[in-house]
Amino acid sequence: MNDSFSVKDKIYALSGGTGTLGGSIAGYLVGEGAKVILLGRSSDKLFAKKEQLNLISKDSTFTFKVDVLNEEALHEVKEKIVKNFSKLDGLVNLAGGNIPGATLTAHQNIYDIKISDTQKVLDINLYGTVVPTIVLSDIMVSQSYGSIINISSMASKQAISRVLGYSMAKAGVDIFTQWMANEMASKFTDKIRVNAIAPGFFIGNQNRKLLTNENGTYTNRGKKIIENTPMARFGNASELNGMVHYLLSDASSFVTGSVFNVDGGFSSFSGV
Repeated sequence: MNDSFSVKDKIYALSGGTGTLGGSIAGYLVGEGAKVILLGRSSDKLFAKKEQLNLISKDSTFTFKVDVLNEEALHEVKEKIVKNFSKLDGLVNLAGGNIPGATLTAHQNIYDIKISDTQKVLDINLYGTVVPTIVLSDIMVSQSYGSIINISSMASKQAISRVLGYSMAKAGVDIFTQWMANEMASKFTDKIRVNAIAPGFFIGNQNRKLLTNENGTYTNRGKKIIENTPMARFGNASELNGMVHYLLSDASSFVTGSVFNVDGGFSSFSGV
């Protein structure tokens, strides 16, 4: 492999690394020789994921229990990263998701939405990216290099029914990615890059009931998505790993402020 693609011995922090997509990315990076720092609120989930990753490569995974919306706590984590690792090569912001009160059913309309739950969804998906990026990127400024990857969504590109809060948050992630990329390159160094990945539709624990029935068949929503995806299938979590690898590595040294679709063609299809 060309050295510019190597992630061996790099230190990467991942929020949301215990979820379906984040867990896959964490496992891939450890398998490629990187060291992974998992950030999360659940000690049990962090411990379980670390045990899994240790089967791939022992002593390559580290965990910090922290709420990524808690700025003060993140500053403490930042100091621990500097003390224990002396550097941070990259950050992948995977924390996010949706909650029932902010997700309309097929028979509801906007007046049925719970505003308080919608605000929570905005917080975890938007500020759950903004806060750790601002706090932990300070390490990258000090060392004059680093790569940040945010997670966008197809819901940021067009109006996808039923998920208003999630859509607004991910649209915010897109502009924050571009804004932060400009800030880093123009005011600090072109060696700090900020990009985003917009996954298409991947089945995980949070959206499984929206997309599949108990017998494994697709719901009406699931069928509509497949009909509008040229590859005619949902994505596999492992299919994000290549893009993550590219954006974290030096192979993407002239890439910043971009949002990359990994969606089986969903965003390019007009439906006719």
